[in-house]
Amino acid sequence: MSNLAGKAYGMNVITPMHPSRTWINRLIFMVAQLKPRVLSGLLGLSLIHFARWFMIKRDQWPDLGQGPEQLRHDYMLFCSNFNGTWDQYIDAFADGIPSGLDLFWYSSVKYPQSIPLTPFKSYIVHNQLDTQYYYNATPGSAQRDIKAALRVMPALRELAAQHPDMTPTEFAAAYRAALRKVQTSLGAPGLAPVASNATFEAERNLEPLLQARWG
Repeated sequence: MSNLAGKAYGMNVITPMHPSRTWINRLIFMVAQLKPRVLSGLLGLSLIHFARWFMIKRDQWPDLGQGPEQLRHDYMLFCSNFNGTWDQYIDAFADGIPSGLDLFWYSSVKYPQSIPLTPFKSYIVHNQLDTQYYYNATPGSAQRDIKAALRVMPALRELAAQHPDMTPTEFAAAYRAALRKVQTSLGAPGLAPVASNATFEAERNLEPLLQARWG
């Protein structure tokens, strides 16, 4: 069980909601969809792969043989995938759209507000669910690495097309010119650098498994 897959982290947070306020949150989400500029602080965070909030009402939980659920609250489920550490993500979220977070979790029970940050982090920790299975198609590459590779690819294809008609000297000059254009887009695939104790502990726990599988 791990929330980590290479450079990416998968987060799932489920919080109880006051049923009498669920309609308010539904209205807030409708306004956010109609006016995406209210999320500009979130959309500008390049470390985020995906983020979604959605509500599950008391009578919408699936019956998998356990019988109907008898619940007092509706629930808010927040799912997100991102690069970097848990701490970096929460810090960036709270800094980018603090008022937006307060609106999205407006109806959640005991929500402490996004500022100050320490109670907000404690709230997320208390309501976060560990990811049972997390697949990442590009574990060694962050979102920025993938975007960088997409910028390098056209330059490589152009060099490949020019190569048959060039002398070695001409190709060397063309290669150096292309390299200058894309040198800031050359990523560094691999595991993310350690930026918090939580990340360090996770990587240390994964090391025996990685050694056993890959040597």
